[in-house]
Amino acid sequence: MSKDYYKILGVEKNASQDELKRAFRKLAHQHHPDKPGGDEAKFKEANEAYQVLGDEQKRAQYDQFGSGAFDGSAGGGFGGQGFGGFNGAQGFGNINMDDLGDIFGDMFGFGSGGRRRGSGRQRRGQDIQVDVQLSFEEAVFGLDKDISLTKPIRCERCAGEGGEPGTDMHTCGTCDGQGVIITAQRTILGMVQQKRTCSDCQGNGKIAKEKCSSCAGVGVEKKQKTVTVTIPAGVDDGMTLRLQGEGEAVKGGHPGDLFIRVFVKKDKRFERRGHTIISEKLIGFTQAALGDKVEIETVDGAVELKIPSGTQSHTQFKLRGKGVPQNASSRGDHIVIVKVETPKKLNKKQKKLLEELADRQ
Repeated sequence: MSKDYYKILGVEKNASQDELKRAFRKLAHQHHPDKPGGDEAKFKEANEAYQVLGDEQKRAQYDQFGSGAFDGSAGGGFGGQGFGGFNGAQGFGNINMDDLGDIFGDMFGFGSGGRRRGSGRQRRGQDIQVDVQLSFEEAVFGLDKDISLTKPIRCERCAGEGGEPGTDMHTCGTCDGQGVIITAQRTILGMVQQKRTCSDCQGNGKIAKEKCSSCAGVGVEKKQKTVTVTIPAGVDDGMTLRLQGEGEAVKGGHPGDLFIRVFVKKDKRFERRGHTIISEKLIGFTQAALGDKVEIETVDGAVELKIPSGTQSHTQFKLRGKGVPQNASSRGDHIVIVKVETPKKLNKKQKKLLEELADRQ
């Protein structure tokens, strides 16, 4: 019985190759047998349809003779070009992973990292992460901080090319100048092609006749480098900053990135809540009752705070603009929580004065 490959893929008969590819990708994701709820039969059916319609010559044969053109049942007789009834792994034919994008890349470990000339993507160096500890004030106001790293950097002598300056470059014989090695692996999908970066030319496609005397042809050297990092004002504990291109260098590609994870030391004087700084001030009973002027520590230095008479314990006072910067032109506030210390021991005179005060209330 003839199969309607267009209906299987859910497309019109005049669908473009891009539309066919998108339709197959969607069905492959949905029905792959390795996924929970996958349907192997529907997956094979969709693959069978795409292997025919995705090939212009086979599609023309199908449009003329139907699916029988590929199982030997049609009068035209195209036996031998078919799918053998899709029995077992052989039923999937030879699938090119480039044609399917990266549908199954992660599933079978064919990630995009390292692909270069053959796929149009450049290699990329590894990212680096470092931890930086800051004082409370440094986190509030920000600073420029030097970080020393030992990492692979581009070779200065050969500018990362791997050859002695002035030496000729020739096509890599291992990968024929493609920068990648293509191998085939039998999987549940049949023979699946995968690519890996050529280890001889590191994906560059060319090899120097005379290797660089400094990096031995690798194109990178492991050296210490000092990077100046601008820590922005208001950075908080646990934040991560990114410096693009300051990670590890790689021959024939772009360097990775440098990630700086910030840790802020605790300060017994201050507590931070967003852009607000909170501190406590202990005052005496008399100061609370009669009022006073007290000195308050802030990140900007000491300031004077007026305590009005009759202040109760845990009263909050706001020091505007003394908190954490919100942007280039504004800052949060500093909240001072006043705690009144009650005297534990009183002499006779003090007791008498308090008793007289109580009688007048």
